[in-house]
Amino acid sequence: MDVRGTVAEGFQAVEDAFQRNFEQRGERGAAITVYRDGHKVVDLWAGTRDVDGDEPWAVDTAQTVRSVTKGVAAAVVLLLHQRGQIDLDAPVGTYWPEFKAAGKERVLVRHLLAHRAGLAAIDRPLTPAEAIDGISGPAAMAAQRPAWEPGTDHGYHPQTFSWLIAELVRRVTGRTIGRWVAEEIARPLDLDFWIGLPAEEAHRVGRIGPVPEPPAAAGGGLNLRPKRSVSEAYRDPDSLTRRAFGAIHPLPDENDPDYRAAELPASGGISTARALARFYAATIGEVDGGRRLFAPATLTLARTEESAGPDRVLIVPTRLSLGFMLHGAAAPLLGPASFGHPGRGGSLGFADPASGIAFGYVTNGLRKGVTADPRAQALIRAVRSVL
Repeated sequence: MDVRGTVAEGFQAVEDAFQRNFEQRGERGAAITVYRDGHKVVDLWAGTRDVDGDEPWAVDTAQTVRSVTKGVAAAVVLLLHQRGQIDLDAPVGTYWPEFKAAGKERVLVRHLLAHRAGLAAIDRPLTPAEAIDGISGPAAMAAQRPAWEPGTDHGYHPQTFSWLIAELVRRVTGRTIGRWVAEEIARPLDLDFWIGLPAEEAHRVGRIGPVPEPPAAAGGGLNLRPKRSVSEAYRDPDSLTRRAFGAIHPLPDENDPDYRAAELPASGGISTARALARFYAATIGEVDGGRRLFAPATLTLARTEESAGPDRVLIVPTRLSLGFMLHGAAAPLLGPASFGHPGRGGSLGFADPASGIAFGYVTNGLRKGVTADPRAQALIRAVRSVL
């Protein structure tokens, strides 16, 4: 496999691991970028732009990164808090009055970010058209009764996070979350990252799709088959797990231009690996001597545990801060200080303030794992080995 890009002295092990992902783990097309102390030290890409094509991955190829989007969406709310526009301990209904219905009067902003609102699923799944219309999702969230007492437990909100966070941001700022990200994060940091893909950028985005699973010995991950309780939850159509992941039914075509153009901050972000790494680098320090996103107090919020233990949706124990997954068994990152977010199927972005590392990995080949994809884990091990 012809790997292109650059690697700083001392980081060759990362390129070697990236190459092995193509040789041993069935990678089709991917890119990885790593920053250290605000400077780019790894920037590599290889394979094909489309999972089912033969056009080479280019230097500016972007992909749908699924739930990696949640990390950027969480940063929007934390930045609004940093600017004094959102109180994390205020009821969501303070900003969104209709949300107070059906026993949600005491749901706090921090509960949305920490997946503690009890709104992981909705009684009637939305169609793909409803999911992206900007109206049906927020209306369903406003009417939905929580599945548990808000604030008392946590359960991953795989799809509903889109309508909860997008509507909160719109009510507070008067802007859609995609526009806010474009104007306040992507443009100042020069990121190729979108929540709502502009038509003029569509030619850069590859097709994503499933690829065969690697041999069991190739790596770990939250694989759904070995753990009976997890596999049973995914098979049971009445389980909270199935209902949460099935909040859009039938499943949308993530390669559809209309879906890519929609502003779905739970799963619809489109990015390059370079943009993810640069974004996370800016959360923990200055990038290339320039802008920094998070003040020290906001960085503390991003890395402080809010939820821990068995997850009502993912079943396995998870650790969550205000919108980010934290290093742990379900989401092994670089170390105890790491925070970020994986995307179901493979992509990953995170920061590790202890080492100054920021990491972005984007792939077009989707595997069944929810977190801890073996390809990403191999790259993380390589980064750890050179520190």
